Amino acid sequence: MKILAIAAVSAAAFALSGCPITGGARFTVGGTLTGLSGSGLVLQLNGGGDLAFNSNGGFSFGTRLDNGAAYSVTVMTQPSNPAQNCTVRNGSGTINKASIGNIIVACTQTGRFAYVANVQSNTISGFAIDPSSGTLVPLSGSPFAANGAGPAGLAVDPDGQFLFVANNASNTVSVYSIDAATGALTPTGPAVAAGAGPVAVTVDPTDHFVYVANLTSNNVSAYVINGGNLTPVVDSPFNAGAGPSSLAIDPNGNFLYVTNFNGNTISVFLIDQANGMLSGVSGSPFGAGAGPVSIAIDPTDAFAFVSNNSAGSIGEYALNATTGALTPISGSPFAAGTNPLGLTVDPAGRYVFGANAETANQVAAFAITPATGALTVLSTTAAGTLPITVAIDPSGQFLYAANTNSNSVSAYAVSASGALVPVAGSPFAVGVQPHGIAID
Repeated sequence: MKILAIAAVSAAAFALSGCPITGGARFTVGGTLTGLSGSGLVLQLNGGGDLAFNSNGGFSFGTRLDNGAAYSVTVMTQPSNPAQNCTVRNGSGTINKASIGNIIVACTQTGRFAYVANVQSNTISGFAIDPSSGTLVPLSGSPFAANGAGPAGLAVDPDGQFLFVANNASNTVSVYSIDAATGALTPTGPAVAAGAGPVAVTVDPTDHFVYVANLTSNNVSAYVINGGNLTPVVDSPFNAGAGPSSLAIDPNGNFLYVTNFNGNTISVFLIDQANGMLSGVSGSPFGAGAGPVSIAIDPTDAFAFVSNNSAGSIGEYALNATTGALTPISGSPFAAGTNPLGLTVDPAGRYVFGANAETANQVAAFAITPATGALTVLSTTAAGTLPITVAIDPSGQFLYAANTNSNSVSAYAVSASGALVPVAGSPFAVGVQPHGIAID
């Protein structure tokens, strides 16, 4: 009986230890780490409480904070072997009656591998990226056979473990494991059903969810990532506008943006961080120009850029990081020549690069005005025939454009001024009708 009494008293004391009446701090601070491949990463909470890492995934500091306390997560030591740069998103704020779990720490390095989806030849071309020059060297075993028909859109997960492929002709999405040493691709299993005419795929920054734009069925398929497998999210697919053609997720992982090519709109969805479900934000869909085909979001989460293919323009928007809403900036849309296609923003948020923008069969570089998001033309550089998609390596050193009508990839070094300098040996041959590019 005495033992039970002592246990009851101990249990009561334990319960009270987390009660605000006692003044005990009870809220934790944590989030998700992605992309780590080096060693030595150390994070700090409010300048102390060093937390070292040797793997990706969820994390939480041991220090607990009171309600109303300020928190700030910073990088104390960057990883080495290989050298990486880790950045913190959602890293500061004030405790408001709940623990913090939405911090995202993303680690990147110079791109190792490049993958290109070849629609007509049903293959994926794989290359090693020379870190000093940006030259593409075909991987052993490349091109890799697709396990779906008409591979079109590609995305690599933030940890660099898997490649996700939207198969336009077979209405599926495939998953391939990436050999960390060789870059070789191996299917993790059969392709998974998507909607009709999938053309684009993206992965959220926490590496939990995959989203696919289904051009023909006018919706977005959503999946939970379980290792190398995909499980449909509850209530998936989610209705979008007419002809969803591209996807982008804001750097904080809160909102999914979808360009609707036939509807001339942009759908914006709130991402439920617990289950990946999507719900439209207030004001969605937002207006775009004719034929919005690609969207890119700058890493500061302040601006979004949309290529309006049929209108020959680029829409410039201020992005509300709290609500996800898009507001056209003064002077938008920006005239961008004939039929602009794929867009990407460099990792530092200084430049936008547009395929087929300004002049046909070229890649254009635009400077982003930091205060307003307005674009200024910097230069145009020759590409192959009909460059359709552009991708930049995580370090921002090299840019690649898929030339869909000349079956090649143009490679460029990105100069300090944002101008593009063709890489020696460019363009590089790929399969028939290349469409998507992804960099690991």
